Amino acid sequence: MTTPLSLRPISAQEHRDFVAQRSSASFLQTPAWAAVKSEWRSESIGWHRGSELVGVGLVLYRQLPKVKRYLAYLPEGPVIDWSGDDLEAWLAPMVTHLKKQGAFAVRMGPPVVTRRWSADQVKAGIADASVRSVGDVPPLERSQDGARVIAQLHELGWQHQAAGGGFSAGQPQFNFQIPLVDAEGAPRTEDDVLKGMNQLWRRNIKKADKSGVEVVRGDATDLKAFHDLYAHTAERDHFTPRPLSYFETMYDALGAEDPDRIQLWLARHEGDLVAATIAIRVGTHAWYSYGASSTEKRDVRGSNGVQWAMIRHALEAGAHVYDLRGITETLDSDDPHVGLIQFKVGTGGQAVEYAGEWDLPINRAIYKAFQLYLARRA
Repeated sequence: MTTPLSLRPISAQEHRDFVAQRSSASFLQTPAWAAVKSEWRSESIGWHRGSELVGVGLVLYRQLPKVKRYLAYLPEGPVIDWSGDDLEAWLAPMVTHLKKQGAFAVRMGPPVVTRRWSADQVKAGIADASVRSVGDVPPLERSQDGARVIAQLHELGWQHQAAGGGFSAGQPQFNFQIPLVDAEGAPRTEDDVLKGMNQLWRRNIKKADKSGVEVVRGDATDLKAFHDLYAHTAERDHFTPRPLSYFETMYDALGAEDPDRIQLWLARHEGDLVAATIAIRVGTHAWYSYGASSTEKRDVRGSNGVQWAMIRHALEAGAHVYDLRGITETLDSDDPHVGLIQFKVGTGGQAVEYAGEWDLPINRAIYKAFQLYLARRA
């Protein structure tokens, strides 16, 4: 008979050690992320089978205005075994614990892939006027594990949170990723990754090199230069930038866990900063997290040059995947987000759908009021 799972708070060190023993976990489920999200109360929780720690989670508690009730949020987590037939054994003790902590609802994002599409399939979908979204294209692969997780969550009363148009307030359900290992798990070469890119990407990487673009790793002293360019990008592309203090906290917190956890990359041409990015890596998973580019000197292709430097670094570090993060589901050629999709599709990777974010209302009245509050804010 299998020993039942129990759950209790754990220390940040226990949490870190568990993540370090795994191939990878989302950086949003590392203890360091709690310091980045300092406006949320946080807690590390651990699942135990007997005395053995078998799963962990970072919980962020967001208090409702004027009342001591919280949304308990586990972004891209928890870090548990999602492959079995008895998710309730994992989730029931978590919900019991979070309810005692004052949670009126739980939100989580199972790190489980449900479908994949090749770059060629996405490209063909954009070109086909009858195709409106990625979901209209038959996938390259459907995950049985993903389907099993979704079926169990429905049975257990969890509610899927539709992202809607554009990007949701939570984590993206659709990402674009470049596999850095082949089907047998062997590392791909730089030449192989380059050959997988489209002609425009390869030409732009070569153009950056021939134009004399120099890409280097930065450090904390370069964050101000990154942020200045990021603020310029935000004004040009009409999004609200995060403050410099956010990136300083992020750099210090993630860097304290592992010196190579967070990297700042700077692309310069004749002394001018033309592109700058932030990359994150946990074990075998590397992410492109933030990017900025100059409106001037776009012809030297600094953005392609800095991406190629990050991909090469991820390969050298033994990463299995380079994750360009979110894309929208839309493939409508008139949608303003399609340009970003086309940029990422050029890398020759895959569009990847995750299970998405799921809510479990604990106090239905408060949860309904919370949904109305969010709808008014939107």
